[in-house]
Formats: sequence, structure tokens, C-alpha cells
Amino acid sequence: MATQIPLVSYLAIDNGAPHLVANTCDQCGARFFDRRNACARCGGRAFSSSSLATTGKVTSFTIVQRAAPGVKVPFVSAVVELDDGASVQANIVDTEPDPDHVALGMPVRLTTYVAGTDDNGTEAVAFGFAPA
Repeated sequence: MATQIPLVSYLAIDNGAPHLVANTCDQCGARFFDRRNACARCGGRAFSSSSLATTGKVTSFTIVQRAAPGVKVPFVSAVVELDDGASVQANIVDTEPDPDHVALGMPVRLTTYVAGTDDNGTEAVAFGFAPA
């Protein structure tokens, strides 16, 4: 199997099933995907790493028709509310990018795919959400 690396730092692909990891404020429980010096909600400065749910529902989406050169369109960009209450913006994959196949409240599950391979054969792994 080729060496794989996550496309984003908050995608865990090496400890069992793929999942997203958030920095959770120890004081108020707010979750963030990027590194923080202080919590944007309460100002707390201590954070713990926490795994997020891998299932959720679509709370907002758009069908993107125009993108940068080399990006295949159309595709569905969505906000997914995970079953543990966290929210994440991601693409909806493994379905047709039209309103007949994507809907508000649609249940989805985390999935991963190879986004590209470098000259050494290392695969960059991205995530999206597929209909559940």
C-alpha cells in the first residue's frame, strides 16, 4: 500500500477508522479545527484533542458551478452538523451534484478519498461526506 498523508491536519487516518479531530477548549467545550492560542468563545487558553462524530446531517449546501482551473464542476459544498454537535464545511461526495440528490437534513457519513499522488507515490487523502 502506498504511503498516505492527510490533506488537512485535522483528518486522522492512522488510528483505526478515519475521523476528524478538533481542539476542544477545556473551559467551555468550544471546538476548533485550527490551532488556537485562546478560545474565541470564552478566552480560555487550555485545549484538549477530541475525536468528532463521523455521521451527521446537511444543514446548508450549494452546488458549485464555477471553480478554479482544474477543479471539476459541478460539486456540492455543504455545512454538516455532526451527531456530536460540531459543524464542519466539506464537499458531499458519492452522489449526483443536483437538488434531486442532496437535501437539507440529509444524513451523511464521513468518507475519505485520494486527492492526488506525488512523484514518490505518496497519496494525499482528503475527506468528504457521503449519503448515509
